[in-house]
Amino acid sequence: MEQTAKIAVIGGGSWATANIKMLADNRQDKEIFWWMRNTAAIEHLKQYQHNPNYLSSVEIKVPGENISNDLEAILRKSEMVLLNVPAAFLKEVLSQVDPALFRGKKIISAIKGFVPDDNMIIGEFMNKNFNIPIEDILVLSGPCHAEEVALEKLSYLTIASADTDLATRFANLVNTRYIKTNVSDDIYGTEYAAVLKNIYAVASGICNGIGYGDNFQSVLISNAIREILRFVDAVHPISRDIKESAYLGDLLVTAYSQFSRNRLFGNMIGKGYTVKSAQLEMNMIAEGYYASNSLHQINKVYKVNMPICRAVYAILYEKHSPHIEMRLLADQLS
Repeated sequence: MEQTAKIAVIGGGSWATANIKMLADNRQDKEIFWWMRNTAAIEHLKQYQHNPNYLSSVEIKVPGENISNDLEAILRKSEMVLLNVPAAFLKEVLSQVDPALFRGKKIISAIKGFVPDDNMIIGEFMNKNFNIPIEDILVLSGPCHAEEVALEKLSYLTIASADTDLATRFANLVNTRYIKTNVSDDIYGTEYAAVLKNIYAVASGICNGIGYGDNFQSVLISNAIREILRFVDAVHPISRDIKESAYLGDLLVTAYSQFSRNRLFGNMIGKGYTVKSAQLEMNMIAEGYYASNSLHQINKVYKVNMPICRAVYAILYEKHSPHIEMRLLADQLS
């Protein structure tokens, strides 16, 4: 008999809460541990079994003694660690952790962003900074919004790892009545695509904010998937079908959905908000904002033609007019 899986979820936001729900609703034998920074939220969870700040309708089926803000204690108890804090804060969260605590553990990244300054995807960052072997790293990708998981609407996840047996094992721990899983060996392409789609969702929101319609949006996103393919083929050239749900599906749901925080952020920018004012009003992290800068730096090496990403960077970081940038971009799309 396979021993009980011990899984730690690191993060307290909506996607972390959705991950907790799907793990708890799965019938495989496991013990779940949950780390979050907010002590008031932890006390609320222990008393009322609901996250007071995110997806508050979800009943949390994790024992109170397994929820803590002591990260090292949580790591000591786990064999699998699901990282789910915003990429911009990952270094800060892990800065006080002894790297030895990660030894022998399987690391699952549910973070869809680059680590700023290092300009690395999460798997690469964990490999280089915590000596996690690539074969012990997994990527959890969509298309899947936390809000629909909370509503138990049928959703699909892709679990990618160089070790497909490991990916299958983790997939079996999150399958539920409303979650179906696919397994992939394209760990780099899957993770890069999951990050890039947030930049395109920002672009989609900007276009919506300045008044472009569905016809233009369809052209924008059809060009976006080609940009993704060009980039992931440059970074990690293997055979992949860009039309699979981990690539095209995740892009579509993030660019079009009412639940997409990156689209919302872009829409506010298109309507004239500054970056700071949009971030303050949202009170959530739009990973596409940080990813845009990191991608701009990374692409100085690869020099892939990515006009949509270049336009978003110009708007967010060079303070170019959204109207002018999107008008110029429209002449480059086909």
